[in-house]
Amino acid sequence: MSFLFVSKTHSRGGLNRPVLALAISVLTLSIAAAAFAQGSKTSIQSGQSNAQRLDVMRSKLEAMRRSLDSAIAAMNAQDTGGKKNPDDPRERLRGLDKEVGSVLSEVNDLHSKEDKSEKYDSSKLDTLEESVAELNPRVEAGLQATAGARKAGSETSSNYRPKPEKGKRRLFGLLPGKSGEKYAELLTGSAPGRDRELFTEATKEVRKGNHETGRLLFTTIITTYPDSAFLPMAKLAIADSFYLEGTTSSLIQAGQAYQDWLTYFPTDALTCDAMLKVAETEMRQMGLSDRDISHARKAEQRLKVMLQQCTKTALRPTAELGLREVQDNLAMHSLYIARFYGQKYITSKGVKGGLKGEQSRLQEIVDKYPNFCLMDEVLFRLGWTYQQEEEPDEAAKLFQELVRDHPNSDFVEKAKDQLNIIGAAIPEPDPIRKTMPPCEKPTFMQNMMQQITGNADVTTSRDGILITKHGEGNDLIDKALANNGTLPEGVQPVI
Repeated sequence: MSFLFVSKTHSRGGLNRPVLALAISVLTLSIAAAAFAQGSKTSIQSGQSNAQRLDVMRSKLEAMRRSLDSAIAAMNAQDTGGKKNPDDPRERLRGLDKEVGSVLSEVNDLHSKEDKSEKYDSSKLDTLEESVAELNPRVEAGLQATAGARKAGSETSSNYRPKPEKGKRRLFGLLPGKSGEKYAELLTGSAPGRDRELFTEATKEVRKGNHETGRLLFTTIITTYPDSAFLPMAKLAIADSFYLEGTTSSLIQAGQAYQDWLTYFPTDALTCDAMLKVAETEMRQMGLSDRDISHARKAEQRLKVMLQQCTKTALRPTAELGLREVQDNLAMHSLYIARFYGQKYITSKGVKGGLKGEQSRLQEIVDKYPNFCLMDEVLFRLGWTYQQEEEPDEAAKLFQELVRDHPNSDFVEKAKDQLNIIGAAIPEPDPIRKTMPPCEKPTFMQNMMQQITGNADVTTSRDGILITKHGEGNDLIDKALANNGTLPEGVQPVI
């Protein structure tokens, strides 16, 4: 539109220079604003630090590479005398492996710069994340498309032998190699019943704390046996292994893995359990109320969706408790901000300050979080803001609600004093509310420990859906194994 406007401003002496300059300035500012908005959107949506994003990308790429290397080694196709055969399924996988290696090299380079606090273009992270997201389905499709060739290759004799991996050769045949050789036959061959053996060994490794090895074995089932009855459980067990590992990077990947599983198996009996785990991955990353609340907002959203879709599940009490704790965290965050605005108004003696800011934050708590533990303080502060704005009727309603519904609050006497000043009636306390104890406040030591750790006070399970920390023999994964890869009807996880 700027160019159309300029084209109409010609005069006898040529183009009107001030108008041209103004049009160019407007166009430049609009382009810059669009670019800035796009960049801001990316950073807000991610909700993760650059180091965390790089860790997640590296883990995904390394998992892809291990799967591709295992699949290539499992193919016993005849060598072609040094000439590449485009019809050889290995060539397709090698091409993917080369692409994965290239992206992984770029990720490692940026990670090195991040560790050394060197400057780099942060927009490269977005490009790399897009590359990883684009590679993942291609790798999975390639592995599934070549699964038949791997099976056929294992049933025929061949002179082809994969090169031994670096660091796994035995010294003069005397010293043992690395532990990875234990599963060399399982990873490089395909045979009937081997998916069950892989599933059993993968479960053992995860229980031992060897999460990487367990995930490799579960992934082999997915890529080598696409029609296996163990495939749904293997995908879910991979998510469990990340969740059990418990590091920040692992929890991020656990949430994504559970979400992917829900995409593949939306009608499975364990759908509600997986939805709860997605929320719990966010809850375990939540910080205190005076810090970043992005994980709390995501957890609240996940729990609301789960409660909306899972109306008859036995997990509802657990989800409702989690939602209450998450919303307390969010409400406390708004209360911190309201206190700041209120103090700013007082120190500025009413000339300047954030009275409206305090009022909007307090009203948000009243509207969104009616069960907030410190609602008595919220009502008193909100009533006080209306008094400062000379709206006594609104203030009286809030003070009366405080006296009636929170009779054990420390703010009751102050609220009664304000009602006497306004000239409003003082209501009788609710008899049921009067017998309810006030909310428990953390002790000095508890508060200090929370400040040191920085973790929010929320209730979450540290166990996975199929695999728990101390449930060997009684876990769902044991029942699935005994039932040939599927859960018996009616069996649910221990809550």
